[in-house]
Amino acid sequence: MFRTALRNVFAHKARLLMTVLAVMLGVAFVSGTLVFTNTISGAMEKSSAKGYSHVDVAVTAQYGEDKGNTVGKEAKLTDATLKAARDTQGAGSAYGVLSGYAAVADQDGKLVGNGFSTKGGNYWGKDDSRYPLKKGTAPHGADQVVLDAKTAQRAGYKVGDQVRMSVDGPVLTPTLTGIFSTDDGNVSAGGSLALFDTPTAQQLFHKPGGYDEIDVTAAAGTSQQQLKSALDKALPTGQTETTTAQQLADDQAKSISNQMSSMKTMLLVFAGISLFVGIFIIANTFTMLVAQRTKELALMRAVGASRRQVTRSVLLEAFVVGAVAAVTGLGVGIGIAAGMRELMGTTGAIIPDGPLVVSVGTVVAALVVGILITMLAAWVPGRRAAKIPPVAAMNAVHAAPTAKSLVLRNTLGALVSAAGVAAVLYATTLSGDSGQAPMGLGAGLLVIGVFILTPLLSRPLIALAAPVLRAFGISGKLARLNSVRNPRRTAATASALMIGLTLITGLTVIAGSVQSAINKMAADSLKADYTVSMANGNQLSPDVVGTLDKTPGVTAVSGLTNSPARIGGDTEFLTGVNGKTITQLAELPLDSGKFTVGGSQVVVDNKTAKDHDWTTGSTFTTHYEDGKRQKLTVAGVYEANEMMRGIMVDTPTLAPHLAKDAGDMQVMVKTSGGASDATQDKLTKALGENPAIKIQDKQDVSNEIAQVFTLMLNMLYGLLAMAVIVAVLGVINTLAMSVFERQQEIGMLRAIGIDRKGIKRMVRLESLVISLFGGVLGIGLGVFFGWAAGQLIGNSMSTYELILPWGRMGIFLALAAVVGILAALWPARRAARLNMLDAIKSE
Repeated sequence: MFRTALRNVFAHKARLLMTVLAVMLGVAFVSGTLVFTNTISGAMEKSSAKGYSHVDVAVTAQYGEDKGNTVGKEAKLTDATLKAARDTQGAGSAYGVLSGYAAVADQDGKLVGNGFSTKGGNYWGKDDSRYPLKKGTAPHGADQVVLDAKTAQRAGYKVGDQVRMSVDGPVLTPTLTGIFSTDDGNVSAGGSLALFDTPTAQQLFHKPGGYDEIDVTAAAGTSQQQLKSALDKALPTGQTETTTAQQLADDQAKSISNQMSSMKTMLLVFAGISLFVGIFIIANTFTMLVAQRTKELALMRAVGASRRQVTRSVLLEAFVVGAVAAVTGLGVGIGIAAGMRELMGTTGAIIPDGPLVVSVGTVVAALVVGILITMLAAWVPGRRAAKIPPVAAMNAVHAAPTAKSLVLRNTLGALVSAAGVAAVLYATTLSGDSGQAPMGLGAGLLVIGVFILTPLLSRPLIALAAPVLRAFGISGKLARLNSVRNPRRTAATASALMIGLTLITGLTVIAGSVQSAINKMAADSLKADYTVSMANGNQLSPDVVGTLDKTPGVTAVSGLTNSPARIGGDTEFLTGVNGKTITQLAELPLDSGKFTVGGSQVVVDNKTAKDHDWTTGSTFTTHYEDGKRQKLTVAGVYEANEMMRGIMVDTPTLAPHLAKDAGDMQVMVKTSGGASDATQDKLTKALGENPAIKIQDKQDVSNEIAQVFTLMLNMLYGLLAMAVIVAVLGVINTLAMSVFERQQEIGMLRAIGIDRKGIKRMVRLESLVISLFGGVLGIGLGVFFGWAAGQLIGNSMSTYELILPWGRMGIFLALAAVVGILAALWPARRAARLNMLDAIKSE
């Protein structure tokens, strides 16, 4: 039986190749996902571990807890703290570390890196083992800086050049005195690192006489834990916190693992979809092979083979196919992982360098998934083959389904579909995260229910194509009849395509509607022509508002300053705005009251008002960051959106309670000429062509918010394309099976006068009808799921409304048609080349 199974594997190479491809793609998806996420996690963990290679214990300032009406404040690490750490018994050395944002421009004035990846810090001199110099000397004074080697190369700087850069204020042009090497993960991932001497860094990063962290190394013979205990005793209690480098690395690894888990889950879901689609193909392939070997199997039974031996023979074939597909899929998956890493790198994502990580678990998972899925899918055909008695050798294997079985199937499908629809509709009545679980459950039930009902749905839906098919004469009529001859197999084939198009259509509907909602939000809530902010999201320099206000052509300016405050025992963030100009720059629909901001009058978003049970005219006491308090009055309640929310206070009211160096998170600007390239250039020059500052119009703001959706959608399109490829293989398999089963019929058609072109046309039209049937079902379900998911999104996004992308849905339907046409090429050619006499005599 073993030798027989192996001979059967190699006897049907073309069809088994399609099965191998179907399994291989699913396994490649699973293994590629595991390799990709393990590689990124490993690179990030290795990168973070390198960051702790020059420290045994890190000392940080402790942040005070919010108590009563006092906002907690961060303690300071000073030179006294540094001296105490350095003098602690068991300490080898101690360095005060500063870090902050430092935007470096290249020779063309463009920012190197993006946003948060452009870092700055302090350099301790020639003995700073963290950053060994490759060229030049250490920086001394405010007009000197050193850069990492990768940044210097990318930006085109060499020792002696003036570097154009900014921290949070005016453009700086210090001289590059040295270039250093570093294993900093941020740099290896495409970021930049600029270092100043310590006094300069303290001034630039607003830490006069202070540090962000103190890194302490242990003396010989002292462990990290012993050093930590000694520092805890030596440093002021309640003001500092000590953490061993090992604990920092472990915490960072755990954090990275948590961050990657959601991505891994999402990718594995699509891998599961690809495998689910592949099951149909595998089952169809083995059904076809069993049909071809009816006589052989009956003969095996006649000479003494048991049912178990026949079943094991089929399963053994599946094992061989699954093993080959799993090994091949693992190799392809490693290639996919490498490609995905390169793709993310081109999008600006921060990915540290590192080798591909192919773990033992990934190899085992690939083998188990490939072999198990193939054997499970082949079990039903194998069991059916074992039941064939010898006398059945002269009869068809596939008996027509009984009326009872069809009624049972349709009843079950209707009940499951109804349950799915009910769960989805129920989820639309919920809000936020509470609706996600029932929505997912309902979607799964509905897809399964429609799959069960697909044989029932195939007849009426395919009948709709009859008027079109009549134009192709007898070939069109035969194609329609053939497509519903075996509704279960037609349903399995169409369902494979349906699942892929359901996901693609649903995601497209959601993404298009969200993009439209964001555009509408920007258009409705922003009257300003431009918003000005830091590229990394930090505070702007305090002088930016004044500079913009004095720029010719600017008619209104308002900064947005965030400040924590204690209100009723809770911490809330106040937003300082220019009460005189805010209504010229923003338009937020009011639920009640007036949009009046000035003195003690404030406006509050509807969510905050609901949380505190405030209405127009309500008064409350706020305790500012500096500990002082003031009674404020709610002048109006407005609708919050993704761009603006919170408690808006007049800047003159808030400013006395802020730190001297406090800046705005954003500045809104309205100009007399409106948004234009000339106006943007004028604002850019007014701010000194600062690489750290970004100036965006409404469309730029909208695109930036929607960028994450667009990136995710494009990635999912690529992933879902694999499921569509698997579906193409399914259509090919089904048509090949249909041609095999109808050899006598095709021979008779040739004998009564239908030429080869007519036979080809018949097979192609059959394929086209099946593919379009799956496409219509998929697009219909996708629109329904897109609408349902939009109901959840609309609860948190007031401007959300369903937008149907008719153009793209037309493309998807055309794609289904193309799938059908391409899939029919080989089966149609095979059918047309059948010898009519041999076909008529075939059994």
